[in-house]
Amino acid sequence: MSSFKSWLNSTKQGLEEQVKKFKNKDFMDAVVAGCALVAFADGSIDEAEKNKMAGYINLSQELKVFDMAEVITRFNHYVANFEFSPEIGKQEALKAIGKFKAKPDVGRVIVGVCSAIGSADGNFDDQEKRVVAEICIVLGLNPSEFNL
Repeated sequence: MSSFKSWLNSTKQGLEEQVKKFKNKDFMDAVVAGCALVAFADGSIDEAEKNKMAGYINLSQELKVFDMAEVITRFNHYVANFEFSPEIGKQEALKAIGKFKAKPDVGRVIVGVCSAIGSADGNFDDQEKRVVAEICIVLGLNPSEFNL
């Protein structure tokens, strides 16, 4: 098993409890912004990806602590930003995530959830890993800590 896969498996085990600990609107917004960034990693978000992401959000042990209607509304907000302009979408998403730069414990949970989402389809590809590594940088975390 790769070091990334073993890191992800051990991270996922405690993620739900960690998410509950930080449950608030800004944290939810940062997590959802990260979801949108990962979904847009290949440069577009098609209907199948939106459905997969909505399905993941609905089934996610980590995200079920949030109001699903609010999560989906915020996800659609970030998707609309990407559809309007990929650069604006990326900047808006990173701005929401960047609010937690001074809180590395929260940042690690955000990175964990984004990694779980990236690997939800069984394939955490290089584009998705690059996006999560960029999220790490915005949060002031070293991507190598997460085997990225």
